[in-house]
Amino acid sequence: MATFGTLSDRLTETFRNLRTKGKLTPADVDGTVREIRRALLDADVALTVVKDFTAKVRERALGDEVNRALNPAQQVVQIVNEELVAILGGQQRRLEFAKNPPTVIMLAGLQGSGKTTFAGKLAKRLEKDGHTPLLVACDLQRPNAVNQLQVVAERAGAAIFAPEPGNGVGDPVAVARAGVETARRQQHDVVIIDTAGRLGVDAELMKQAADIRTATRPDEVLFVIDAMIGQDAVNTAKAFQEGVDFTGVVLSKLDGDARGGAALSVASVTGRPIIFASTGEGLDDLEPFHPDRMASRILDLGDILTLIEQAQQTFDEEEARKVADKIATEQFTLEDFLEQMQQFKKMGSMKKMLGMLPGMGQMKQQIDDFDEREIDRTEAIIRSMTPGERRNPKVLNGSRRLRIARGSGMTVTDVNQLVQRFDQAAKMMKTVARGGVPNVPGMGPMGGKPGASAKRGGGKNSKKKSGSRSGNPAKRAAENAGVAASEATGSGFGLGAGRDMPSEADLAELQKMLGKG
Repeated sequence: MATFGTLSDRLTETFRNLRTKGKLTPADVDGTVREIRRALLDADVALTVVKDFTAKVRERALGDEVNRALNPAQQVVQIVNEELVAILGGQQRRLEFAKNPPTVIMLAGLQGSGKTTFAGKLAKRLEKDGHTPLLVACDLQRPNAVNQLQVVAERAGAAIFAPEPGNGVGDPVAVARAGVETARRQQHDVVIIDTAGRLGVDAELMKQAADIRTATRPDEVLFVIDAMIGQDAVNTAKAFQEGVDFTGVVLSKLDGDARGGAALSVASVTGRPIIFASTGEGLDDLEPFHPDRMASRILDLGDILTLIEQAQQTFDEEEARKVADKIATEQFTLEDFLEQMQQFKKMGSMKKMLGMLPGMGQMKQQIDDFDEREIDRTEAIIRSMTPGERRNPKVLNGSRRLRIARGSGMTVTDVNQLVQRFDQAAKMMKTVARGGVPNVPGMGPMGGKPGASAKRGGGKNSKKKSGSRSGNPAKRAAENAGVAASEATGSGFGLGAGRDMPSEADLAELQKMLGKG
């Protein structure tokens, strides 16, 4: 979510300064609100929204709920989070389908906002949910717009209705009306109408959009807005609301590097909910918009629910159970490791997944440096092995490793490192499967069930294990530092347990397990 990166950094820094305060004075609150105001204005959030937002935060921060709180800093973060959810629309709003199909969804927005790409993304998402969408090409003005929609429809595996060639030829209102009739006749339960845009708001654009709406009587009119558009987003949204009266908003290009705060203003200014957020160029990069989850991401509190949902869509429960059994019985092989990596790749970008973890905004550079191609290199090495070698890496002698290195385009050192890391990972997973606390070299015990090791060890042994185990002074110091880090609590805002947050060393270890490191 690069678009809100600057805003997130500013807010994170503001709240970090509150952690040392045992009690907040009015001066502390005013200073915090002043920094929040600057951060929002720098991010292009509309002035009226900023004024209303900061006034509510200040009023609540000076109220009894903070004065009586055990940790005032946490309470202020909670207030900001709740008010941020409010300006983002409050509750999640889903698409509303017609009682009698087809459901007609009309897309509106300026040229270049991403309507055509979103049409393909929405069609693909609806097909996954069991619907049969029909794309209707009503952008007959922009050069090659019809061809673009045909390509997108083919990639999404969706049907398309495009009787006119476009490029200035054809009546978009007639095409829209005919598209709905075709969908009804061919039993498509959803119609997605891709309309024309303009470089700016004008009377001709609004008249055409209004005529299409009158002709098709859509159940949903979705206003697609570029999250990188800047302050003009609010004026554009108001113009479309007056001219077309849309029912929901779609934020596109949330993976861009613009400040993007103006997009946060749309729901508050128009009173219309944000329904979808486009987070990439791929047809799968579309998320339902959850105001509470987006607020958590902006405040660097993570988005674990979305991460879990993505995992549930990708991972097969039965397969996961089999893998868990193999780990527990020491039968986990490189073939299983390869299958797990392929499952992770289906979930999408590893950087995006890491960015959904709480506190990861503080490790932006490490995430940016994470090389996702290492997963492909690791996969190439494993695929160059025979089935027998994957099942039993112990048979890998020098000549076999040389053959594997040549077959994968890597070096023997890379193959050796992979085998070594696999052995370490298998041991760690086996320890976790048995209820223990794994040790990462140089980090000491990682977070886990308190007392799990002590219960297994018992008596004298457990006492021994709680201290340093290395005779090497440097290694012993590293292990003790790892224990201290794992016992620390509190995230960047003092919310949640620090042991649930991956450290820089954790990221480095993950990089090593997946690739060269």
